[in-house]
Amino acid sequence: MFFEFGIKDIIDILLVALMLYYLYRLMKESRSLNVFVGIMVFVLMWLFVSQVLEMRLLGSIMDKLVSVGVIGLIVLFKEEIRKFLYQIGEHRRVKHLLKFFKPKKEVNDEEDKETIMPIVWSCMDMAKGKVGALIVIERSVSLNEIVQTGEMIDAGVNKLLIENIFFKNSPLHDGAMVISNRRIKAAGCILPVSHSMDIPKELGLRHRAAMGISQESDAIAVVVSEETGRISAAIKGRFHFRLSAEELESILAKELRV
Repeated sequence: MFFEFGIKDIIDILLVALMLYYLYRLMKESRSLNVFVGIMVFVLMWLFVSQVLEMRLLGSIMDKLVSVGVIGLIVLFKEEIRKFLYQIGEHRRVKHLLKFFKPKKEVNDEEDKETIMPIVWSCMDMAKGKVGALIVIERSVSLNEIVQTGEMIDAGVNKLLIENIFFKNSPLHDGAMVISNRRIKAAGCILPVSHSMDIPKELGLRHRAAMGISQESDAIAVVVSEETGRISAAIKGRFHFRLSAEELESILAKELRV
């Protein structure tokens, strides 16, 4: 048996170990670690009963539970599975490979600037007045589901409009604004909240929502803190803190060209 163990088996074990490690990380971030451990214990028991002890009756019952349980797990961990698959597709090497099959995006610096500068100017003004804001800029991953949770606007990106929406007495100031295809699509939108333990405790719900949407899509989320007036940006599950006008403009210009 020892001599039958080849390089293919080593690769097989490493791939399974890698998959389990990524699932472990994902469950830990979503606070579902105990469920993940419980599933692993059940799977080991199932393998031990059916393969080692060869108990036919108990093994067949557990076989049925596993076949039905797979569907239940897909429903239960729908968001985690989606996030796991998104992280695979977002991997740098996968993206480089997909570039060969995608049509080249035409870069229009003037149009990008017309979208970026009103966002930067309005964020600077809101930061001075400590007006809380959350602006999400859609890229390649569609945010239609998020847009439907808010109020449709479909207007050009305008500094005064952005500031009026996030004005403290505005009914839409608590939600997120979604910008897509250089237009403000909706405001007052509800975003998925990140439960990551890596987010500093002093950051509020706006920052957790910004991190959540940046983890589940390739969107850029810009946050103006109501408490401190500081500007942050969440991109690909990572925060950029204490941004100046120049830094925010540079980040948006760079990321929107990718």
